[in-house]
Amino acid sequence: MTAIDAPTGPPRTAAPPRTTGLTTSADQLLLAAPAENFPVAPIVLPPAVRTHFNALYAYCRFVDNLGDEADGDRLALLDRLDVDLAVIWAGGEPELPVLRRLAPTVRACDLPAEPFERLVEANRQDQLVTRYETFDDLVRYCTLSADPVGRMVLGVFGLATPDRVVLSDRVCTALQLVEHWQDVAEDLAAGRIYLPLEDLDAFGVTEDDLRAPSAGPAVRHLMAFEVTRARAVIDAGAPLVSMVPGRLRLALAGFVGGGRSALDAIRRADYDVLSGTPKAAKPRMAGAIALALARSAARGSGAAASTAAAVASATSAGGLPARPPVTGDPAGASVGGSAVAGRSGVAGGGR
Repeated sequence: MTAIDAPTGPPRTAAPPRTTGLTTSADQLLLAAPAENFPVAPIVLPPAVRTHFNALYAYCRFVDNLGDEADGDRLALLDRLDVDLAVIWAGGEPELPVLRRLAPTVRACDLPAEPFERLVEANRQDQLVTRYETFDDLVRYCTLSADPVGRMVLGVFGLATPDRVVLSDRVCTALQLVEHWQDVAEDLAAGRIYLPLEDLDAFGVTEDDLRAPSAGPAVRHLMAFEVTRARAVIDAGAPLVSMVPGRLRLALAGFVGGGRSALDAIRRADYDVLSGTPKAAKPRMAGAIALALARSAARGSGAAASTAAAVASATSAGGLPARPPVTGDPAGASVGGSAVAGRSGVAGGGR
């Protein structure tokens, strides 16, 4: 499950019939786009850019469907995809229909192969890894499953500079974390737990607790902690909004505002993510988007660039921040919107 499943609304429906095989067409996948939790090709973007976004969406959904829902040997299917994907950058014509739709976008925008390859690797990992011991382990997974999407988007606009990529990675990682926090019950039903096991241990939460029809106190305290952590990551990436021009700024404000409003929805649900998927009402989401735009205007691109440089300099050589020492009892995290005590896996926000 990768970042194509945005965390701003209810869980996406299962893939439509005949859209989980290698011969699936981009047009078949695009039929599912209106049901996504965010506009796949926002109307605020120029038509030519929306065409590129549709090609990217079809690819991301295609890879996700193979990894999450395809029949048969999913690893073999992903290997076949990977081989055909490489043909694009070798200058040839790929065989798979979705990749034939993708190839013109890759060439027109001069997109690198790595983000596309990372998504394949993320879905390979989903076949083999169902638990993450530490928050750092989970963030490393997000570098495969989430960060590539933002890099693709910046690449379409020719804006994938190092300072923007730093912030984009944080926004995408945060959105992936929010999705995981919303979908705890759904993921467990699929055999996966994305909440770090070290955090479950710290808050005294068992897997049986996560199978309950509603969240008990320990689960709520854990989720309060995780919501605070994800908000720190998205706030660290938010200066990206002021570093892009025009219509893209509005689109990125939508992603940042949508992520924040989804976190607020979890908080308003008193951190019960087991009895249903907390989701933001449209007026609240619109307000969060407007706030993201207002903050970007006040901040200015110069300050945002300085923020990006500071975040980059705080990032360790391995791409992850050093974990701060424990500052309090994790079990002392309060529920209901007040501050959460305990460890934070974010130093300078995010990775």
